[in-house]
Amino acid sequence: MRFVIAIEPGDENHAFGVVVPDLPGCFSAGDTLDEAFENAREAIDLWCETVIQDGGMVPSGNTLAHHQADPEFAGWVWSVVEVPVERYMGPAEKINITMPRMLLSRIDDYAKAHGISRSGFLAQAAQQAMRQ
Repeated sequence: MRFVIAIEPGDENHAFGVVVPDLPGCFSAGDTLDEAFENAREAIDLWCETVIQDGGMVPSGNTLAHHQADPEFAGWVWSVVEVPVERYMGPAEKINITMPRMLLSRIDDYAKAHGISRSGFLAQAAQQAMRQ
């Protein structure tokens, strides 16, 4: 999964702080920018593993633009990191579904435009629907 992270710039005396706005209480830091990224991935992985093992769901993320508009993060640097938390959700299972051809075509176009697979899109849509 992809996660938006906000990085508070560091200097010679202060570490780079990292916050994951879509995961309440998920934060990290690092003495270098590279270390901050790696520590952020580890924090996200642990946060998601704990939530999923406790029967919860990883929240769907807001857009980068949404977070950049938050005055709390003014002057911070933004990035997106990939963390493979899907492994905590159990093995993938192949299913057979039926839907109208036009809808399937629109799903495929949307998924391709967003760099995800059809299955990934359908899984995300299902998770989002169940959160509401």
